[in-house]
Amino acid sequence: MSTPRQVLSGRYYMLTRRCTQRQFLLRPDTATNNVFAYCLAEAAQRFGIELLLTQQMSNHHHTVLFDRLGTVVEFMAHFHKLVAKCQNALHGRWENLWSSEPPCLLHLVDTADVIDKLIYVATNPVKDGLVERVHHWPGINAVGLLLGERSLLAHCPRHFFREQGPMPAEVFLTLSIPPELGDRDQVLGALRKGISEVEGEQAQQRLATGRRVLGRRAILRQSWRDSPSSREPRRNLRPRTAARCRWARAEALGRNREFLTSYRAARVAWLAGTPIPFPVGTYWLRRLVGVPISS
Repeated sequence: MSTPRQVLSGRYYMLTRRCTQRQFLLRPDTATNNVFAYCLAEAAQRFGIELLLTQQMSNHHHTVLFDRLGTVVEFMAHFHKLVAKCQNALHGRWENLWSSEPPCLLHLVDTADVIDKLIYVATNPVKDGLVERVHHWPGINAVGLLLGERSLLAHCPRHFFREQGPMPAEVFLTLSIPPELGDRDQVLGALRKGISEVEGEQAQQRLATGRRVLGRRAILRQSWRDSPSSREPRRNLRPRTAARCRWARAEALGRNREFLTSYRAARVAWLAGTPIPFPVGTYWLRRLVGVPISS
C-alpha cells in the first residue's frame, strides 16, 4: 500500500506516466495526437483542471497543471483511463497500456519550481536526442499553443466512442498561465529563455560528440510495438515534492510529515472504533467512507 497523499486545492503539479514495458504506445501520429489531446482536454474540463503545458512522448507523458479545486486524483484517473481505452481500440490491444507503477504526481512548491518543470517538459524531446528544436517534435505542439495563446481543436475518437454517446463531439485543448503564478509575460519569457538555452546546450554537445538526433521521419517510422534499447534506471527515488529553495522544500516536507502523523493516528483510532477527525487533505477515506475531517 502506498503512503497516503495530502490532496489540497490550489496546488501546482507535474504529472508523469509511462507506458507498459516502455513501448511506443503513444508514438505521434494523427490519430494518437488527437486521442491524447481530446482525452486530456475533456478530463481537464470535466474536473476543473487548468493545464499549463503537456508533452506527449512516444512512451510517456509529462503534464504541468494547476489543481484549483482539489480534483487532481479524479482527473488523472479519468484521463489515463480514456487514453488507455482509446489507444487499445486503435491498435487492437487488450492488455494494460500504462505501466503497473503508479503515476508520478509531483507537487511544485514555488513559481520557480513551476517554471523549471515547464522548461523540462518543453525540452524533453530535445534532451532525449530525438529532435534539434522543440517545435520539431511531431506530437502535439503544446509549446506553440501556450506561447501563441492558441487552442487545439480535438475531435471525439470514433474508433472507440459511439456516435450518439455522452462524450462531446469536439473539445478545445487550451493551455494557460494561471494569474496566481505571477505575471504571464514574465513566466513565458523565462520559458522561452530556458528553451533557447537547452537547445543551445544540446547543439554544442552534439557538435562535440558527433552525435546526431533521431529526427522526425525516423520517429514517425517507429512501430508502436517497439521500445527503447537503452536500460531504464530502476529502484530509484520517487519524490512527491519539488522545490529549488531548500527552506521551501524543508517546510513542504515538514507539512507532509505532520499530515502523515495525524493521518496514521486518526486511522488507528478509526479502526479501533473511537474515531477522531482525519487531517485536511485526506482524500480516499473522505470520499469513499465519509470519515470526519478536522476543520
